[in-house]
Amino acid sequence: MSRSFRPSVLTAAVLATALFSAACSGERTSAAAPPEPTPVAIRVAQVQSQPIDRFLRVTGSLAADEQADVAAETAGRVIGTPVERGTRVAAGAVLVRISATEADASLREAEANAAQLEARLGLVQGQPFDPNRVPEVLNARASLDWAEADFNRIKALLDQKVVSQAEYDQKLTQVQAARQQYQVAQNAAQQSFRSLQAARARVDLARKTSADTVVRAPFSGIVAERLVSTGDYVSRGMKVATVVRIDPVRVELTVPEQYLSQVRDGQPVRLSVDAYPNEVFTGKVRFVSPALKSDQRALTVEAVAPNADGRLKPGLFATALLQQPAPVPALLVPAESVETVAGTSRVYVIGGSNKVEERIVTLGEKVGDRIELASGVKPGEKVAANPRGKLADGVRVQIEG
Repeated sequence: MSRSFRPSVLTAAVLATALFSAACSGERTSAAAPPEPTPVAIRVAQVQSQPIDRFLRVTGSLAADEQADVAAETAGRVIGTPVERGTRVAAGAVLVRISATEADASLREAEANAAQLEARLGLVQGQPFDPNRVPEVLNARASLDWAEADFNRIKALLDQKVVSQAEYDQKLTQVQAARQQYQVAQNAAQQSFRSLQAARARVDLARKTSADTVVRAPFSGIVAERLVSTGDYVSRGMKVATVVRIDPVRVELTVPEQYLSQVRDGQPVRLSVDAYPNEVFTGKVRFVSPALKSDQRALTVEAVAPNADGRLKPGLFATALLQQPAPVPALLVPAESVETVAGTSRVYVIGGSNKVEERIVTLGEKVGDRIELASGVKPGEKVAANPRGKLADGVRVQIEG
């Protein structure tokens, strides 16, 4: 009796222990299950399809609209330098003064020689040259007229047999001599007038040399360099200053040949430079090269941009956006809905059960406070408008508003 009872008691004890262990294990499993995470509150924006302006992105460098290395046109000692680097000058403003003592003396000498010849020819200021008004010619003409009158009188007397043939021949010779003297006087007057023209040319040269002692700005701009100082001696052709005009500023761009059909004169251009990362400067295409560069298979395009404040400096590297003729459709979302980390851009699309799906996207043009998504989304989809680093793929969200 006691042998059969012991196994039964042992079996019951084992079963009780197993049931108790299972119950305890169930209680521990239920206690370890994590609670459901709280949904992240977000705003949403819809992916919109809208035509936008397209831009061809090219690069180039800025250059001055005009730049001149101004040189001295006469030799001499520098006696004045009224400008410095950075001085704004108008066209014709004085850059350098050179001693004009010798030039002025040469001018006075040339003017005196010309005046002497004018007096000899009897010219009045503003009166055209007429050789018959020259005093020597007038005298020769008077002598000729007297000789001809006397000859005509002798000829009439000869017909009447009042004078001899010898007397007639003498008067004829006098007429011929007077006529020759008249011709010589006219030739001399012509030669003197040619000499006067040469003298006047020397006056013009002397006057220019005197004027060249003042070196002037060829156009309005800024003095980039002044290369001489008071007391320096300059020779003809020596560079004394550099003047640049940077309003407007020129932009020399290189356009690959496959985009040739997308460039034209007058086309709007948007410019950006690293010196002003958050600013856009506007301009327009002024010149399209008629031929490609054979070594680069590229087209040279020149644009101009206003630069009244002078912030754009020649030599800066520039990125240009050339606006295309016709708008094309694009998918746009608010710029704040795009997260960019380590060069990779993503958005979070609202899916079923209000869970977000992470999408890698390719960015396109920026339009105001929105940006184009060239890939990764479809029209009409909704994206998180303010992810701000608090979303990940599969996170449940609560839509505000």
